[in-house]
Amino acid sequence: MNQTVPQSFIDEEIRKDPANALSEYGAEFRTDIEAFISMDVLRSCVQSGVYERPPELRWRYYCFTDPSGGSSDSFTLAIAHKEGNTVVLDLIREVRPPFSPEQVVEEFAAVVKKYRITKVVGDRYGGEWPRERFRICGLNYELVDLTKSEIYQALLPIINSNQAIMLDHDRMVYQFCSLERRTARGGKDSIDHPPRMHDDISDACAGAIVLANTRPSDWSKKTTPYTPFSGGAPPITPYSGPPGESWMRW
Repeated sequence: MNQTVPQSFIDEEIRKDPANALSEYGAEFRTDIEAFISMDVLRSCVQSGVYERPPELRWRYYCFTDPSGGSSDSFTLAIAHKEGNTVVLDLIREVRPPFSPEQVVEEFAAVVKKYRITKVVGDRYGGEWPRERFRICGLNYELVDLTKSEIYQALLPIINSNQAIMLDHDRMVYQFCSLERRTARGGKDSIDHPPRMHDDISDACAGAIVLANTRPSDWSKKTTPYTPFSGGAPPITPYSGPPGESWMRW
């Protein structure tokens, strides 16, 4: 309705976040709860039949984890890298409760190191405990400076513009498509899972994608060049079969 706002600006805002832009510039009323990502949009980013990608020396990888104490929520981890303007999701790990958190950190650390990653990023869950356990395993644990809603909001334009290549992971797709956008009084949005549901996998995947999208994408941009060890890339056997319990729990 404001004629001074150029249409090109409105089109770009709609690409980034259709629900918010149509409310702001299209005079459309919003409900207090609505779906965050559509199934069709997300499926267009999924590479069918690809469940995991092995590490390659030419890429720099980033890792995001969503820790859990082992009683109710899953402990999840995701790894991603950037190729040009596209973010590629390489690996997803989920361990469902009950489990030993210490043992899961050890197992996750072993996988992370195969991608030459020395630092994982996660939220403030558990206080000092995740940082201490990952340090014991030889990895730094950095606290993310965004809220979960802010991470999901940063992910949305990447998905909407088809600048992400996702893994073929049914639980990831289900959790992303189950996310709800809640609009509180004052117009502030929050994105979260519905009651009695989970977003542990989507949380880790969103964090890894946003992290990779906002960091340098190749080793040549580092001030100190990366020198691989003489043995070449660490061995890893990518999973190529259909999704199943052994793949999800590893």
